[in-house]
Amino acid sequence: MDILNVARPVAVSGLDDIPFPVADAAGVEALLARCPVAAETPLVEAEAIAVEAGVAQVWVKDERGRMGLGSFKALGAAHVIARHGKAARGRTYVTASAGNHGLSVAAGAAAFGASSVIYIAETVADAFAGRLKAQGAEVRRAGATYEEAMAAAEQEATAKGWHLLSDTAWAGYTEDPLAVMEGYLALMAEAVRQMPRVPSHIFLQAGVGGLAGACAACARAHWGDGPRIVVVEPAVAPALYGSVAAGRAVTSPGPASNMGRLDCKSPSLIALKGLARDADAYALITEQEAQVGAGTAMVAGLASTPSGAAGIAALLALGAEGKRALGITPKANVLCILSEGPES
Repeated sequence: MDILNVARPVAVSGLDDIPFPVADAAGVEALLARCPVAAETPLVEAEAIAVEAGVAQVWVKDERGRMGLGSFKALGAAHVIARHGKAARGRTYVTASAGNHGLSVAAGAAAFGASSVIYIAETVADAFAGRLKAQGAEVRRAGATYEEAMAAAEQEATAKGWHLLSDTAWAGYTEDPLAVMEGYLALMAEAVRQMPRVPSHIFLQAGVGGLAGACAACARAHWGDGPRIVVVEPAVAPALYGSVAAGRAVTSPGPASNMGRLDCKSPSLIALKGLARDADAYALITEQEAQVGAGTAMVAGLASTPSGAAGIAALLALGAEGKRALGITPKANVLCILSEGPES
């Protein structure tokens, strides 16, 4: 495992016109209160994982049952479409997805009388394409990477006059991604209420960084400097790690990762700006470490994927040197996010 410790805030150039993530969950929680399928997800004390990690407590925010979609992403794009309300009817929403964002777009569009077209890379599993189709989406494959699929989605949105709804922000495109990230605040606001005490550490997995950026902003708003926040990425897709280290947004090319939902080579600029302010460290885990983490989580009754259990995997992969670097002692009280259910 590779760890980058930083002194907050980190100076990252080129983000002056990019907004910070929203930190107040009141708006999205008020909207969710009117949704008949919305309900809090549980916070689970994972004693077996705590013993394996050599810490006092590990708390897992379990997003596998979120609104029937099996992932925290149910809170994102569907939140944006719900805000569009009656204006969404008859629209076509188009996006690219490395995973569950596409499900949220498809489900939200269907709920409000709209259509959805989801672009996925050639590396995305057929089973996931089937889940998108089951939600009513038209699925198109384009390119070998998430970034290439996104370029195709953006091109089609421009050509057809469709509504591009991405969870990734770039220069000139921030309004919808900011609202997507605002939706994710609900899970951390719930965790704040559910936690018996302030965690010493929070492990947040990241693809483009939307989940990590939103949760970190919410955690800082409620708990201040108390927790040490660690962003976890695949070693072959260090979008945030590489950008923070470089002091500017960079694309980090590499092979495909078995952490498919996190296999994003470029960061969302909103997430990057927020995490440069809010995160204390960045950890890169190997493919094998991710598999071990998912396996341990399954044995502990928390079956997920290498993507969904990546935060747990990073905690478990830490050796003595890594624990010292992150200030993790046997008394540590750690919060992780189980962001999705198993593929099956």
